[in-house]
Amino acid sequence: MPRVKRNFRSLSGPVGAYVLVIILLGVAVILYSVLDLVKHPVGPQWLILVFLAVASGLPMLRIPAMPISFSISDVFNIAAALLFGPSAGAVTAALDGLTLTSRISSITRSIDRVLFNMAAPTVALWIASQVFFALGGDRPLEGPLSALRLLALLTLFGTLDFSLNSVIVAVAVSFDRRQPILSIWREHLSGVWITYFGGTFGAMLLMLLARFGTVSTLILIIPLPVILYMTFRHALGRTQDQISHLGTVNKVYIAAIESLAHAVDAKDQVTHDHTRRVQDQTVRLARALAVENEAEIQAIQAAALLHDVGKLAIPEHILNKPGRLTPAEFDIMKRHAPIGADILAVIGLPYDVAPIVRHHHESWDGTGYPDGLAGDRIPIGARIIAVVDCFDALTSDRPYRPRMNDRDAFQIVSDRRGKMYDPQVVDAFFAMHGDELVATSAQLPTLANTAPASLGPPLERADEGREDPDLQTFFDLGRALSGVTSPSQLGEILWIHLRKHLPASAFVLYGYDGTNDTIVAVYSVGEGAGGIDATPIPLGDRLSGWVAATAQTVMNSDARLDLDEPAREHSSLRSALAVPITSCGRTAGVLSFYAEAPNAFDDVHRRLVEAASRAVAGSLPNLAPDLAAKAIAHRS
Repeated sequence: MPRVKRNFRSLSGPVGAYVLVIILLGVAVILYSVLDLVKHPVGPQWLILVFLAVASGLPMLRIPAMPISFSISDVFNIAAALLFGPSAGAVTAALDGLTLTSRISSITRSIDRVLFNMAAPTVALWIASQVFFALGGDRPLEGPLSALRLLALLTLFGTLDFSLNSVIVAVAVSFDRRQPILSIWREHLSGVWITYFGGTFGAMLLMLLARFGTVSTLILIIPLPVILYMTFRHALGRTQDQISHLGTVNKVYIAAIESLAHAVDAKDQVTHDHTRRVQDQTVRLARALAVENEAEIQAIQAAALLHDVGKLAIPEHILNKPGRLTPAEFDIMKRHAPIGADILAVIGLPYDVAPIVRHHHESWDGTGYPDGLAGDRIPIGARIIAVVDCFDALTSDRPYRPRMNDRDAFQIVSDRRGKMYDPQVVDAFFAMHGDELVATSAQLPTLANTAPASLGPPLERADEGREDPDLQTFFDLGRALSGVTSPSQLGEILWIHLRKHLPASAFVLYGYDGTNDTIVAVYSVGEGAGGIDATPIPLGDRLSGWVAATAQTVMNSDARLDLDEPAREHSSLRSALAVPITSCGRTAGVLSFYAEAPNAFDDVHRRLVEAASRAVAGSLPNLAPDLAAKAIAHRS
């Protein structure tokens, strides 16, 4: 009979109330049975069955991977009930439960555990045997069709005993583990039925043999416990081997998942902490939404790590571009969802991960991609990941913008409730972050002038109502550059000649340091330029580092991406125009202009600065030693 092998967390919650009820029922049955045996003694033969039950209960058999064990003493408990009555069977079962509990380590043994393990089998066996004798009478082996009648009664007895005992244990484990009762019963207890019916029909043989002498029969069946123990031990050993094999296979799957997640993070310039945070929050939110199926939880957990695996097929210049993607680039980016699902489908993970990955960019209102699913047609895992990933992305630095504070991020998620995101998921997400919401604001503010964070800064716009600067500007600039002798002089000339044509309030000239493959600020001027970090910027990092690495202009990206961490929060700079300087096909530096207004620059400004960068490129080779010296000075 199965017994619970763990201490209950508390006797104050649902599990405590349930355990207390079972214990009280067990105590009542035991007291009644003891009094009944005192009034109506059953003879010394019963003591032999008690001895056999206790002896066979000492070598416990454990169900692998569960806090449940059972013994092979069932046949003697059942025989006691069928040969000597419900009271004898109940006391025997109680002593058997006490024996099994005595094998538990004293460190984990507790009074609630001892009493529950005594009460559960006692109550089940007493009720089943009461029904047996109520239907069969005191002499079930006598009368017409006695064999068929006895078979039917024993089948009913075994069914009741197994059902009551296994359900009592399943409910306790369910409360304690917070898992569905039916799931616990099916996975770990349904297969134990063989011990009950084996014990029941073993007891039937004892009933038949007892007609020819009870004591002799009981002595002759003493080898039976050893045979039963070895049989079940062998079966459970094979089960344990299978579980160990599955554990090894699962480790391989987990290693594959981790490797793919690392690969995505490395290409997408996202820290591994991001994916771990998303995974942890996703699983918490799934459980808060009453997702109880363990296989579905495992699928959501794996999908949270791998939802962007399709980005391995997206070109890096699109994946890490600072600034909003063009429509053509966005069409390419959208392919990562179905590509990721195809990759995972080929791997053949043991969880249903591919549909979650394919649909994690679908919108609640049906405007998402790739299939335009809406509402409940979107897998619950995809709906959960969409909310969690959005919030974590908003509160993290990205190539196209710096991190937002929690207050603003909560507001954006709230604004998308019922449009992009499942309202129920958003509500559960806010409930899960209740303390943070209270800390930021009792009621989320309305954000002004905030574009959807997933889209980044607006597309480049052309201002057709303005003309390019006149040729005199370039003539004057070219003449001034001819006498440049230092990086600071070069930066000053550029600022003097270009500032009157640009809405910029700050300017930084970056020079390339080939020794460490970095760029350094060799000249800076204007309000807010003091926030530029003096340390070298590796190619690909921040805004200007990305421009230097890709040799592509970026317009109207967030200027704060180029500022050091302390300066970001207080800076008034909002938009940037960064143009690479190339010489002999290689990056030589970057011209970065910053404005306080969002979207301050247009195509006219871009063409002006790109023209200036081509003019500067001719002067840079003569300044290379000074640029390198300036970079060394910054590093020191």
